[in-house]
Amino acid sequence: MKKVLLPTVLLALACAYGQPAVTEADVDAWMESLSNWGRWGEDDQKGAINLITPETRLAAAKLVTKGISVSLARDVEKDEAVDNPRPFKHSMLNVGLNNPSQFVSDDYQVSYHGYAHTHMDSLCHMAFEGKMYNGFPQAEVVAEGAPRLAVTNFKEGIFARAVLMDIPRLKGVDWLEPGTPIYPSDLDAWEKKANVAVRSGDVVLIRTGRWAKRDADGPWDVSSKSAGLHASSAKWLKDRDAAILGSDAASDVSPSLVDGVGQPIHQLVIIAMGMPIFDNLDLEAVAEEAARQNRWEFLLTAAPMAVGGGTGSPFNPIATF
Repeated sequence: MKKVLLPTVLLALACAYGQPAVTEADVDAWMESLSNWGRWGEDDQKGAINLITPETRLAAAKLVTKGISVSLARDVEKDEAVDNPRPFKHSMLNVGLNNPSQFVSDDYQVSYHGYAHTHMDSLCHMAFEGKMYNGFPQAEVVAEGAPRLAVTNFKEGIFARAVLMDIPRLKGVDWLEPGTPIYPSDLDAWEKKANVAVRSGDVVLIRTGRWAKRDADGPWDVSSKSAGLHASSAKWLKDRDAAILGSDAASDVSPSLVDGVGQPIHQLVIIAMGMPIFDNLDLEAVAEEAARQNRWEFLLTAAPMAVGGGTGSPFNPIATF
């Protein structure tokens, strides 16, 4: 049985980081004040992706000056681990010396939501009080899939400016220890240090160093303890009109430091703001390339699988400098 952090414990943890505590009532209020519901019409299903415009795409294309591309996808995890209870299944078909065909093929099976596989969360992935983004009812999602807010709304792909926020580099460490919250002041400090500013329509990528720690020390229960954004960072993202949030875990700090709300960043970003989330990105290689060039903005391209009714998709985002 998991231990539940009492409000007094959460308050003490917040104070230990020199930050005021956030309550469930605060998050409930932010669900209203940070909402994008109706901003692009009552029937809108793309949410903050609407902020990626022809103009922002053209500007993002101009960021390509070196022709260097880096994948942001973690190699698929086939071995079961505490952070990968549902491994990627890969079986070979039509192989061996007795194969009568010219072709070799294989079969893939993946349950991608969780903390192992690089994937995109669509806007039907989460609901609050029976409502998904833009007020669509959660009850619409049935065994056959989600008739609205599905990942097929993004099958034309993502082509946008991305800003990498390397918080371990900001703090002079290889990785953030699990459970470390990232506050708006940290995001401001990174913008100043990297001489970069998040703009409307950007993809914001938060590096915590999760995979560097895993490669060094082995897997741990990321769902119970991981570095990530504190709930108060949601307003920072809305103020800058970011289009997409991504990280090397699930974006939320865990424990959340908000009594009664398990994943406030997911809740506020997906449901209120209508921002898709990129989970479990591998940001190690792109952080190295960005540091080598001393350049923390680049073109990001990505496209989910066009699965009708799907709540998301595994995918392979590409950074191009």
